[in-house]
Amino acid sequence: MLTLCGFAVSNYHNKVKLALLEKGIAFDEQEVFPLGSPALMAKSPLGKIPYIETADGVLVESQVIVDYIEARYPQQPLIPADPFRAAQVRELLTFLELHIELVARELYAEAFFGGKVSDDVKQQVAAKLKKSIAALGARAKFAPYLAGDTFSMADCAAIFHFPAVSAATTKVLGEDLLAGLPVKQYLERMEQMPNVQTLKAAQVASFPAFVAAHTG
Repeated sequence: MLTLCGFAVSNYHNKVKLALLEKGIAFDEQEVFPLGSPALMAKSPLGKIPYIETADGVLVESQVIVDYIEARYPQQPLIPADPFRAAQVRELLTFLELHIELVARELYAEAFFGGKVSDDVKQQVAAKLKKSIAALGARAKFAPYLAGDTFSMADCAAIFHFPAVSAATTKVLGEDLLAGLPVKQYLERMEQMPNVQTLKAAQVASFPAFVAAHTG
């Protein structure tokens, strides 16, 4: 039995949890916050969540976890069997997580936690995001899923990252930098999925308490 450790507000926790749910894998869940406790550091050396506990040991990093889940539980695949199409899914994931969400995260302190971001950082982030979002738009199909006609691990990430990036850029930069892509329509389709509805509801319900705990 797998145990998924993390918390409901985290996009990366929800990415892994959605993969587990869509593949129909039984798992336990333990709420863990990235507060650097000795117990956390013993399991996750960088103090990050999510992590999973397996019969063979502990794994960290959300994409490593999803790749393990895909290899260990091949039912209901989340990546195409064809090597090139599989690489296209991973390319989308790289654009989305490394070049968009990670960059937009520079804005989260001001967007969500009452902090401030300097004008220089805002300008740098805006320039990087515009370039990376254009690159994603050149590759993503949104037809109806991010990589085409099949739900994939790229969707497990996009469903949770897109709203955060849209909200952060709107609040801090005064413009939704994702507005030029069909993200709104895509998310409306994805939010018809029962598992997505469940995870989104838990994320929204948990967010006020999470913010209060990290801004008090």
